[in-house]
Order: sequence, then structure tokens, then C-alpha cells
Amino acid sequence: MSNDQPRPDRIMEIANGYWATGILGSAAKYSLFTHLDAGVDTADQLAAKAGISKRGAQTLLDGLVGLGLVELHGASYRNTAEAAAFLVEGRPAGLSGYAKLKLGQMGKMGSLLEVFRTGGPVDAMTEAADNPHWEDVVPAIAAQSVPVATVAADLLGLAAAGEVSILDLGGGSGIFSAIWLGLNPAARSTQLDWAQINAIARRLLKERHLADRFTCINGDFHTVEFGTAAYDIAVYSHVAHQEGPEDNIAIFAKVRAALKPGGTLVVCDYVVDDDRGGPFFPLLFASEMLLKSKKGGTWRQADYRAWLTEAGFDDVSFHSTESPTTLIFAR
Repeated sequence: MSNDQPRPDRIMEIANGYWATGILGSAAKYSLFTHLDAGVDTADQLAAKAGISKRGAQTLLDGLVGLGLVELHGASYRNTAEAAAFLVEGRPAGLSGYAKLKLGQMGKMGSLLEVFRTGGPVDAMTEAADNPHWEDVVPAIAAQSVPVATVAADLLGLAAAGEVSILDLGGGSGIFSAIWLGLNPAARSTQLDWAQINAIARRLLKERHLADRFTCINGDFHTVEFGTAAYDIAVYSHVAHQEGPEDNIAIFAKVRAALKPGGTLVVCDYVVDDDRGGPFFPLLFASEMLLKSKKGGTWRQADYRAWLTEAGFDDVSFHSTESPTTLIFAR
């Protein structure tokens, strides 16, 4: 077979992609990356430390080496720099909880055939205030926002901004408030989300000794009023992909009224190119929204620009980050 002929390798890798989710999620569940970081570096030692079979430990290590997350040095195993940064438990931007979350969601993939046929969820909707899964989901997805929130703060000059007021819509874990209030000791933040989720955010802010500058409003941001000229900055992080165009426009218009003159709306989300030719992660993530939301999707830059302009914003800019997330600033 000549070098310029198609090969089946990549198709085989894609078709068996669920193994990557399974291996990563299982390794996170058994804390393998944390044990490796602590110097437990052989299959036998890891089996004993994790409480799993030697055969299982060796197979997990083989898979992690294949995925490029663990390196073999003689008879010893070590985390790669990537795994050490993001998969060791307790790290600020750690994604081990996210990996475990995705392992638990693999069973839902069986619904995809029907979802693609009908154009929406076939199971009971999970986006309900009283769903107990938020206790697992909200903390698990928080870490992915750590680097993005830090980049946004730098672009805003937040640390030196003085007494600014922040509104975080659908703020979930409270990670944006935690990072931003930590950077600016004069800032105050208000999170609007369901009561059960706000309780999770309060715990995080309390742990970081920031609770005195953090307020929660319990409710649905579709119906709760945001006030008029009350905030310097508003955050809408990983919410737009759950909403349809009409709802996003309505929310943006309410935010525009709630911002003080010169205030900034920060939208964080997975944004696709205007021709829908990339990037990779936002294109794939659209399937998750088809599976889990009635109207959501991954939207184009052109969509955001049109919606924000219709909502009354004059200045819209896009900023890439070292993650799949794009930052959108609207003023």
C-alpha cells in the first residue's frame, strides 16, 4: 500500500473511541494519576494501592500509555506533564471529576440513533432544579472554567478594577466568582441560579473565605429580573449552548439593561466557525446538546454577533483561549 492511499487506522480509532472514555474514567475513579504522582509507579504497586487486580492495573496502564497520558520509564510508570497538570486530584484545574462524570454518562450514547432521527432528547430532561445529579455534575465541570476565568480576568484588568460588581448568570459551582473575588479584594459578586446549585456555590466561596462578598439569587434567569444599571460585569458561562436563539437574545437584552454604562458582558462557550468547518471540540459537542437540550447547540461567531447586536451591544469581540472555550466580550 503506497503512502498516499487512505488507511483504516483513524477510522478504527474513532470507532473504538469509547475505550478512551472508559480507560480515562476508570483510571480517574481509581485515582491512578494521583497514586503515580505520589511515586507509586509499578503495576503491582498500583494494583495494591488502588484496590484493583494486577491484571486490571496493567491493562489500565497499557491503555493510558496508548493514550499518551502515562509514560513508561524502564519498569516504572509516570504521568505525562498533561496528566500531572489536569488529572491529579486536588489540582485547581483538575479534570479527574470530569473524566469520572463522562464515564458514568456512556450509557446514554445508546439513545443517539433516536436523538438524531427526532432532533431532540428522548429521555426525561435532566435540566430541572430538583435533579439530584447536580451535586455530582456541577463540581465536576467547574475545573474546566479555571483557566478561562483567569484569562478573562486578565483581559478585563479585573485585579486592578477596584469596587466592581459582578453578575454571574447560571453560575453553577461559583468558580468564576471564586477566582475573580480572589483576584480583586474590593469586588462583589451575585450569582443567579437554582437554589440547589447556589448551595454548592456558597460552599466553594466559604471554603475560599470569600463568602462575605458573594450573594446568591435563587431562581430561573429566564424569568427573574436582573435590575437596571446595577452591575459592571456580567458572566454567561457555558449557558448559551443550552439555549435557543430566541432565549439567548432575550437574556442578552436583559443583561444589557442590567449593566452600568461601559459595563461588559462576558460570554464563555464552545464557538464554531461561521462556515461550521471547525474547531473540532465545538463541532462534536453539538451532539451532546442534541442529546440533552430541546433547543441548544454550538453557535457560530456570526450568531453571537447578530444576537448581541440585536440586544443593544455595540462592541463585540472574540478571544481564543488555550482550551476549547472562546471568550466573547460585549459592551
